[in-house]
Amino acid sequence: MPVRNVVLYPDERLRKKCRRVKEVNDEVLQLIEDMAETMYSAHGVGLAAPQIGVNRRIIVFHAYQAEDDPRARLMGIVNPEIVERGPSSEFGEEGCLSIPGIRADVLRPTEVVIEGLDHEGDEILVELTEFEARVCQHEIDHLDGVLFTDHLDGLTREVLLRQYEEEQANQKGK
Repeated sequence: MPVRNVVLYPDERLRKKCRRVKEVNDEVLQLIEDMAETMYSAHGVGLAAPQIGVNRRIIVFHAYQAEDDPRARLMGIVNPEIVERGPSSEFGEEGCLSIPGIRADVLRPTEVVIEGLDHEGDEILVELTEFEARVCQHEIDHLDGVLFTDHLDGLTREVLLRQYEEEQANQKGK
């Protein structure tokens, strides 16, 4: 299970709508394993295929990672789609492995229902709440070329991305 390189903003691959997966095969299963390993290596809680340069509708997430937390589970979903959003929303802090060092509050529904395929290619329907719902929505956004910063007002987005770009330039200059 190799750790893949995470694609960083402003790479154009982060802005492309991803293609659906036709079948869950060994290549897809290996990709899911690589994505999980990459997510854990980067200390993330979710990862979408375009974040490692793969234009496919695949996400992995593990929102609750404490071993003693009964909600702890790694999930990989192929062709995930949000089919239902709950009536309530709340702001919560988000960051992104593809825009390291930048965090902001984003308004999202606190409950979602996701349909897709599991690692065996079987159709699944998953109900998610709270942090898990937030993480999953963030990752599904990636599959449509949407970044969490796109949910911010224009001025906040501009300031944060300028801050990020300056930090990246400083890192390269060292």
